[in-house]
Amino acid sequence: MIQPDLIAPCGMNCALCLAYQRPKNKCLGCRDDTPKKAKTRQTCIIKTCETIQSSSSHFCYDCPDKPCKRLRQLDTRYRTKYAMSMIDNLNEIKEKGMNSFLESQTAKYTCPTCGGLICVHRGQCLTCKKE
Repeated sequence: MIQPDLIAPCGMNCALCLAYQRPKNKCLGCRDDTPKKAKTRQTCIIKTCETIQSSSSHFCYDCPDKPCKRLRQLDTRYRTKYAMSMIDNLNEIKEKGMNSFLESQTAKYTCPTCGGLICVHRGQCLTCKKE
């Protein structure tokens, strides 16, 4: 099952990300705070947002400005290129809870052939290469 700490403040499931799944220079997810983290993760406008950092959930769904311009841009890109919506993910987490969201993500993105996770950026399992 996908771990809750792999769900980024914007609603991205980092377990499905190419940067997380690749074997070399593996990203540990947007919530990881190790010094070796990629600069793009350290300076992410959404992750460093004061409103999100001060909220009890640490997710964009608690922001009164949701969706902000950056979240809308990210959501549009992911809907168009990868058939995934950050805003839908956030709504599901808020409405149904983290456990339900993680269960639905696991069911949707688990490779039926080998049990690995399908990479949202490639549309296939990186373990067995099945789509």
